Amino acid sequence: MSPPVEPWLRGLLPGLDPVIAHLVRAGEQVREDMERAISSLNTSKLWFPPAGITPAGFHAKHLAGSTDRLCSYLAGEQLSAERLARLSAESVTGDTAEELLKAIAVALARYESLLRGLRRQEFDTLREVGRRRLKVTAIGLAIHIAEHAQRHTGQAITAAQAAIR
Repeated sequence: MSPPVEPWLRGLLPGLDPVIAHLVRAGEQVREDMERAISSLNTSKLWFPPAGITPAGFHAKHLAGSTDRLCSYLAGEQLSAERLARLSAESVTGDTAEELLKAIAVALARYESLLRGLRRQEFDTLREVGRRRLKVTAIGLAIHIAEHAQRHTGQAITAAQAAIR
């Protein structure tokens, strides 16, 4: 049986701008890669890899949390006290693979919903990021969310592979 086709090769998404469609597919890739990487890891393997390696659990938890925070900015909001409190919880270990994958799915669903509402004529509208309210375009922020998630996905894959050796 041949391996599944990667999301970016699965064809067009009807009714979506091609740029937005590509970003939706990038989210699908993250979700699928994280599922393959960590779903079979027990809590010990998720959080206590060999020395010198950041745990796959951290990358998964940070991926979910950072995606959620960046989505707040994409939605034109600043971070609520609740979202800021969740930031400090990212260093707390112990979540199961199932809990982490659910958090990732929720964050990516929010991202996809925001993407589907973003129109080409809004790509250059400004968003403010962080306490310093740094200016970035909506499309630049949307692209960064995908690339940041993919970066942590790659790191989680590497950490997961090291943990099972």
